[in-house]
Amino acid sequence: MDSLKGIRVLDLSRVLAGPWCTQTLADLGADVIKIERPGTGDDTRTWGPPFIQNAAGDDTTEAAYYLGTNRNKRSVTCDIAQPAGQALVRDLVAHCDVFIENFKVGDMARYGLDHASLKALNPKLVYCSITGFGQTGPYCERAGYDYAVQGIGGLMSITGERDDLGGGPQKVGVAVADLFTGMYATVAILAALRHVERTGEGQRIDMALLDTQVAMLANLGANYLVSGKVPGRSGNAHQNIVPYQVFEVQAPDGAPSGTRDHLILAVGNDGQFVKFCSVAGRPDLGQDPLYAKNQDRVRNRAQLVPLLETIMKRRTKADWLAALEAAKVPCGAINNLAEVFADPQVQQRHMVNDWRHPLRDDLRLVASPLKLSATPVRTPENGGLPPPLLGQHTEEVLRSVLNYSPAQLAQLRKDKVI
Repeated sequence: MDSLKGIRVLDLSRVLAGPWCTQTLADLGADVIKIERPGTGDDTRTWGPPFIQNAAGDDTTEAAYYLGTNRNKRSVTCDIAQPAGQALVRDLVAHCDVFIENFKVGDMARYGLDHASLKALNPKLVYCSITGFGQTGPYCERAGYDYAVQGIGGLMSITGERDDLGGGPQKVGVAVADLFTGMYATVAILAALRHVERTGEGQRIDMALLDTQVAMLANLGANYLVSGKVPGRSGNAHQNIVPYQVFEVQAPDGAPSGTRDHLILAVGNDGQFVKFCSVAGRPDLGQDPLYAKNQDRVRNRAQLVPLLETIMKRRTKADWLAALEAAKVPCGAINNLAEVFADPQVQQRHMVNDWRHPLRDDLRLVASPLKLSATPVRTPENGGLPPPLLGQHTEEVLRSVLNYSPAQLAQLRKDKVI
């Protein structure tokens, strides 16, 4: 938990992309001070249900959405629309290494909290802005939302069932444009901090949801640029590998009539295809020149896949998984979230933490996936902090970081600045 010990982050972001970034930095040991609006706080505090429930079973004000993106942070309430609130932020900037915000382009300048203003106070500051479309370009003043960016950035054009099978554009089940941007922002901040170590010079980071969404088109973006052909939706099939998709299998014995069961078959190379054909009782397919090489299987997908669909329906999911795993052919079940968190692999990897939250002693949240041998991430077992209540650490931070007196704190509260 000492990876980023000594790094202090002033976090003026809210909702998902920014908080996802700062949660990762906080997990790695950074002191993240989350600035929130007095009275309301981060928008996601109210994005429920579900909410934490109190001992009586009643909903509290803490939504699961907020809880999932704000562990290991300290919450300070501050009204940056007031000059005194802006001054408080500037005071904190002098004691911080990183500043992150996701306001609309121009908002920070109106508050005197833009990069140029804060750089004058702290030349070593790493200043990260996250917006929908970046600080430049014809869309820069537009509000950016994950759902719209998934569409504009091409993801929805390649996600969903094929149109000839009744499909249409489909967003991903979680806000991946936000999450991608949060992770890229984390990488950029760490690189900028390394630059500060070497040169003593801070810099500005300009992150945009659309940029990261375009980058995350990955192989399909490359496919288009290389071939000039616009890829379409392929449902659960892979554009460049066959067979690499979901197949229906035989329903288990005793299942209600009409039950349909499925598994993922992910044959990644020609050797695995030969092994699969052997398990499937059709070794001839692995030797057939129409299907022996992946490039031929892709070209002859329309003939091969119907054959495999018939074969896969002859055995149950349990039978297939056991046989395929024994033959080292990549495959997998399609779990719901209850099955995910009951999975022995997920449990063995400690992907759930139990936190003592002010409103609940047994708050279970998804854990960080980062496993570092010498500097483990912050958890309940090594001094980690549960997601904070609104303004929970206001006085603590202003006293310890800024040495504000009781009289100063009282005046700020009277003026509704904090």
